[in-house]
Amino acid sequence: MKQKDIQLNICIVSHNAYGIMKGGNNGHAGGVERQTSLMAQWLAAKGHRVTMIVWGSENSEEEMIKGVRVIKICKKEQGVPGIRFFYPRWTSLIQAMNKANADLYYHNVAEYVTGQIALWCKKNKRRFIYSVASDADCELKSPELKKIRDRILFKYGLRNAERIIVQTRKQQQMLFSNYNLESVMLPMPCPFPIENKSENIHHKMGKTPRIIWIGRIDKVKRLELLLDVAEELPEIIFDIVGKPTDSDNYYFQNLKTRAAKLPNVTLHGMIAINKIPDYYKQSSILCNTSLYEGFPNTFLEAWSFGLPVVSTYDPDNLITEKRLGIYAQDRSEIVSGIKTLLSKKTLWQQMSENAIQYYKKNHLLDTAMRRFEKVFIGASL
Repeated sequence: MKQKDIQLNICIVSHNAYGIMKGGNNGHAGGVERQTSLMAQWLAAKGHRVTMIVWGSENSEEEMIKGVRVIKICKKEQGVPGIRFFYPRWTSLIQAMNKANADLYYHNVAEYVTGQIALWCKKNKRRFIYSVASDADCELKSPELKKIRDRILFKYGLRNAERIIVQTRKQQQMLFSNYNLESVMLPMPCPFPIENKSENIHHKMGKTPRIIWIGRIDKVKRLELLLDVAEELPEIIFDIVGKPTDSDNYYFQNLKTRAAKLPNVTLHGMIAINKIPDYYKQSSILCNTSLYEGFPNTFLEAWSFGLPVVSTYDPDNLITEKRLGIYAQDRSEIVSGIKTLLSKKTLWQQMSENAIQYYKKNHLLDTAMRRFEKVFIGASL
């Protein structure tokens, strides 16, 4: 039987993806959730049997969303602290995996859940694929995993995956160097439409230029660095889209207070996924200030609209080598990069065209997802 004739029976475990699957601006919607929901819907549309496991909500009933069977486990905050790690979180995950009864299970973020999935798959003779979400996933001691328990379970899951998918050569090298593990590198898909950005170059039209920053607001993303830049560039408008991991934390409250005092900065909060294109359309540059990343979805989205990026993170030196924007190591270089792109119209136009061409070649939805489908089918045989 040819691969194209094989129907997958796959379960994607993505605890926080329910909000983005349903649409709107509720719940968590980071890069992982966007990718897993997109992947689930594409595979279902191609005739594969797809299940997704998510946190429980007010409605605990199983749902069908865009052809994807969505099974809910317990609510995230349900249970007694300390005990809820086992009950109801782990027990309800096991129940959901049994209910899904898939041949292949997929997970895309470094956490204790990675090991829980791998343990169940090993016991039940099912296949497990893990996808690296960040460079930190490939370190021996990931800064994202604070508890020894979480690190032990994650490493077990990593070592017992049938396949490991990475996004960059750096991640591939780190996995081999730190864990002696092989991996396959796949570009992530992006569904955003290609548009002619030339009619929307604000600095070319004499309008006030706008810079967009989009992402989860926490210390790794370093939003304070963007605010430093905004203070130095009062003639430019900065749009911040995203919400904090914890809205009550001291770090976010300080940033919120500071942003409110800057007349050229707007903190929009989390917005519906279908509204995000409007922000890219009105912007001239995407700015990224992260300490580390995997391969930001925001890069793909921006490039699909022809936006160059000014970023403190450059995956595999791609931004520099492909001339998709400007890599900046600190505040002064970010300021310089923004000024350069906004003042040199020919350079902006060339990088905009480079971005669209790179996106078309590597990250179009069908092009990228066919590669994933091939890997999934190969792992399930």
